[in-house]
Amino acid sequence: MKRLNSSLLSRFSIVLIGLAIYPLLAGCSKDKSESPPNVIMFVTDDLNNWVNPLGYTQAITPNLDHLAEAGVTFTTAHAPGVFCAPSRTAIWTGLHASTTGCYSNQVFHYDHPELLTLQMAFKQKGYNTFGAGKLYHHRSGYVDLRDWNEYFARSQEVKDMAWEMNGYHMTDVPLPDPYPYSPYYTETDRGGSSALHLEWGPIDNAEEDDMVDAMRANWASDVLRREHDKPFFLAVGMYSPHYPNYAPQKYFDLYNRDSIILPPYMEDDLDDLPAPVRQRMLNRLKQHQELEKYGALEDAIHGYLAAVSFADAMLGRVLEALDSGPYKDNTIIIFWSDQGFHHGEKGHWGKHTLWERTSHVPFIWAGSGIPGNETVETTVSLIDIYPTLVELCDLSGDGHLEGESLAESLEKPSQSQERNVFLPHADRGSYAIINMNWRYIQYNDGTEEFYNVREDPNEWYNLAGDEKYDQIILDMKKSLPPEFAPEATARNDLDLVVDGDFFYWEKRK
Repeated sequence: MKRLNSSLLSRFSIVLIGLAIYPLLAGCSKDKSESPPNVIMFVTDDLNNWVNPLGYTQAITPNLDHLAEAGVTFTTAHAPGVFCAPSRTAIWTGLHASTTGCYSNQVFHYDHPELLTLQMAFKQKGYNTFGAGKLYHHRSGYVDLRDWNEYFARSQEVKDMAWEMNGYHMTDVPLPDPYPYSPYYTETDRGGSSALHLEWGPIDNAEEDDMVDAMRANWASDVLRREHDKPFFLAVGMYSPHYPNYAPQKYFDLYNRDSIILPPYMEDDLDDLPAPVRQRMLNRLKQHQELEKYGALEDAIHGYLAAVSFADAMLGRVLEALDSGPYKDNTIIIFWSDQGFHHGEKGHWGKHTLWERTSHVPFIWAGSGIPGNETVETTVSLIDIYPTLVELCDLSGDGHLEGESLAESLEKPSQSQERNVFLPHADRGSYAIINMNWRYIQYNDGTEEFYNVREDPNEWYNLAGDEKYDQIILDMKKSLPPEFAPEATARNDLDLVVDGDFFYWEKRK
C-alpha cells in the first residue's frame, strides 16, 4: 500500500494541528447509576470500509483512528439498506424495509407516523435532542423534525426548501474552479447542474468553514460547549464523502495522486451474474470505461479520499469540543455510514447493490463504559443501533425493534456471537443474507448469487447452482423475515407542502 513521502508527511502534520490534539476519551468510564450517558452520533454518507480501523491503509483518518483506539470497532458491520433513504429509515425506526415497506424513496413518516423513532425515544426518556445535517435522506421533506430541541438549519433557504440537507442544490456553497471540475464533465458535453455524480474537486482552503459539513461540525461543537441541565442526544450528519467529492485543497494535498492504488478489478467479473443483473451492470460499466478513457480513475479515488479526510477532520472538531468540555466522561460516541460505495468494482460506480462494496461500512463505539482498542469480528447490522441504545440508555423503544442489542458485545467484545444479517434491496423481494463466511443473494425473479466471502472477498466467483452449497443456503434463508410488506406510498404519489418553517406531505390527487 502507499506510503507518504516526507513532504506529504509535513503537510499531514500541518493538517493535524488544531484538529484533534486530545487524549481521546482516555479511561472514560462512569457508573450508569450516576446519570444516563450522553450520546453523540456522527454520521457519514457513502463511506465504505476504506478506513484504517478496517484494514485499509490508504486513507488518512487520524481522528477515526483515535476513536477506534479508544473504543470498539465492529469490523464486519453491514448497512440495513442499499442506499440513503431505506438505510436511514431502518436505522431511525429500528425496522427493516420488509416491515415498513420503505424499500426505496418512500417517506416513512407519511405512512408510519405512529413509529417511535430514535430521537423520539431519547426525548421521551428526558433527553435534550440536537440534530444537524444529513441524518435522514437529504432531499426536501425527508427530515423527521419531531422531538428535536434544535435541528440546525444554516439558512432560511434550507427551511424554505423543506429542509433540503444536500447543500449542493442551493446557492450558498463554495464550488471548485472550474466548475464542474471532473473530466467526466469537462471532457464531455454533459454540462453542470447540481450535486453531480462522478464529480470531484478542491475548494479554496479559505472557504472551509463555508462548506456545509464544516458549518454542521462547528454548530455541534458549540452545542457541546454549552451547559446542559439534562442528558443530551446529539446527532451530526455529514454529506461527505457523498458525490460531489469536494474538499478543501489541503485534504487533496495529503495524497500523492500518482501513488494512489486502485481497487482490484477483474475483466470478466460480470460473466457469471444472472442475466438481468449482468445487463444492468454492463450498462453501468460504461461509466468506468469512460473514466479509463480520460485517465481519471486515480483522480476519482483521489477526490473520494480527500472527502474522507475532510469528514474525518470534522469528526476531530466534534471530538475536540467534547474532550475540552465537562461531558467527556459520561458520553457515548457512535460512528457509522449509511452504506458503502463502489469505485469500479464489478464495473460499478455507486451503491444500490447487494454486494460487499455497498453493504460493508465502518461502525465504531467509544466512550462511557466502553473498553478501548477492541474489535468485534462477528457480523452485525446498523439496524442494531436502536436496540443497543435502548439497553445502554434505558430507553423505552417502541417494543418491535428488529435488530439485536450489541450491549453485551460492547462489554465483552471477545464473546460476541456470529449471526446472519438481512439486507433488503430497493426492489421488494430481492435481498441478501450475510455472515462472516458467506453472502447469499436472491432477486425477486428467483435468480441467485452465492459467494464465499472469506476466500473470495472481491465476490468474483458466483457459486450459486453448485449443489454442495445447498444446505448452507437453506440454513441462511432461515434468517429471512416471514414476509415482505407491500411497498409504502411512493414519493411520486405525494405532494410536499411547505408551511412556514415546516412542511407536510399529502396524497397527490
